[in-house]
Amino acid sequence: MRIFVTGATGFIGSNFVNYSLSNGDEVVGLKRNKLSTPRVPLLKEPIWLIKQLDDLSESDFTGVDVVVHLAAHSMFPPYDTLESCIYWNVISPIRAFKEAIKSGVKKFVIAGSCFEYGLSGEEYEYIPVDAPLKPTLTYAVSKAASSMAFYQMAVENKLELSYHRIFHVYGEGESENRFWPSLKKAALAGIDFEMTNGEQVRDFIYVGEVVKKLYNYCNSVGDKYPIIHNLGTGNPKTLKDFATSYWKYWNAKGKLIFGAKPYRNEEVMRYVPLILE
Repeated sequence: MRIFVTGATGFIGSNFVNYSLSNGDEVVGLKRNKLSTPRVPLLKEPIWLIKQLDDLSESDFTGVDVVVHLAAHSMFPPYDTLESCIYWNVISPIRAFKEAIKSGVKKFVIAGSCFEYGLSGEEYEYIPVDAPLKPTLTYAVSKAASSMAFYQMAVENKLELSYHRIFHVYGEGESENRFWPSLKKAALAGIDFEMTNGEQVRDFIYVGEVVKKLYNYCNSVGDKYPIIHNLGTGNPKTLKDFATSYWKYWNAKGKLIFGAKPYRNEEVMRYVPLILE
């Protein structure tokens, strides 16, 4: 299988490239410039294509069986403007996808975000995929718009498109200032780790599981497309329990200091998907 991967040097992207290569697939990895390096070491080099997403042409997708779109703009604060997020997360991918369609590509696997649900997260114990989209951040607004735009494109062009709203993914290659890498760094250094009381309930999913689920959709067949679904474990836990379990796993010598940090303003305390598969 020949897989075209956008965001191939990113957190999920580089893990996905490794998994695909380990399965014997041919991978074309898109990266924005020569200096971009994968977030995790790769088993071997894919076929690198150094271009911006909006510069792709029909010939770049020659022989491609599936496009896996993992690139995303301005995922973390400070978030870019709404105009910029809309351009890079909606308009630019659509332009690229149209070139892929012209080249004969019919299958697309796309990473969305759980934050598309926004304030709806407060209204459900388990958020269904048809919950109203009430995003509050420019990035999340653009991803919500992209889910609708890509769905319409799939219907119009009769594509096998799956769109995955990924919940709280963590693991190797994650940005070092995120919770899990910060927790791991403190544990291995033998120092204390300060955090909130940890009452937030989340669906934490390891990046390896995310990659496997996305990859399975590259191989799936049937008449159920296009689809939008939640990608998580279906096993929510508190941030405190999550931290405690890994603290023990790493045999940390320091202490977890709960309540040392305040919750974020207007933080949603429970943000959990309904998983149907």
